[in-house]
Amino acid sequence: MQLEPGGQITHIDLELMRLKLALSPGQRLLAMLDTHRFVVAVIRGRLREQRPELSDHEIGFLIIEEIERAKRHEFRPLPLFSRPAQT
Repeated sequence: MQLEPGGQITHIDLELMRLKLALSPGQRLLAMLDTHRFVVAVIRGRLREQRPELSDHEIGFLIIEEIERAKRHEFRPLPLFSRPAQT
């Protein structure tokens, strides 16, 4: 899945969706938690690099702020193939 500069998702990875459907609910939950940990670690690393003077506690608050700000954005996948205009 890729984002265009305007924040729109450009496509859905159908093969990844098929692989996820083969997982049990528990495996899907573990994959989601792993993804969440990865995203938080990436955000933490970027913030630590940008603001090395901040404590772990302050970095934690900035992570929460960034995640909450991202939740307010609406992302919708774009179709893989565009349809011709209806006349």
